[in-house]
Amino acid sequence: MTIYVGNLSYDATEQDLQEVFSEYGSVKRITLPIDREVNRIRGFAFVDLETDQAEENAIKELDGAEWMGRQIRANKARPKQY
Repeated sequence: MTIYVGNLSYDATEQDLQEVFSEYGSVKRITLPIDREVNRIRGFAFVDLETDQAEENAIKELDGAEWMGRQIRANKARPKQY
């Protein structure tokens, strides 16, 4: 499972996400897409934790939480629709 993290501050870094999500378990991967036109993050990220239980706990605790001045969204990422 992958966690979609939305409504991120444009100041958020991969290290910031690593610190927050490591409280719930071992972080396997963080993807922080960059908007090439303006050279800043696009305001969302994808995070993979070591276990599904850790990911479920992170979603439960972080969805709707205030972080870096914004109310973030955290939920299961859905497969890309083509």
